Amino acid sequence: MTVCYNKLWKLLIDKNMKKKDLRLATGMSTTALAKLGKNQHVSTEILTKICTVLDCDFCDIIELVKEEQHD
Repeated sequence: MTVCYNKLWKLLIDKNMKKKDLRLATGMSTTALAKLGKNQHVSTEILTKICTVLDCDFCDIIELVKEEQHD
């Protein structure tokens, strides 16, 4: 399984926030923000900070996607 942060980007649009605003509000590094943009894993600490700032839960910003198996 892989992670997908599309829900996070949609939530930012709904809250009229830019990625930079989120980064500054959470205190996360530009590297962590880049990882989110590439659907890579980040720490639960970062996800918790995002949820605190956006007043949401993990399931509102992240989803697990099954990878297709190639035979």
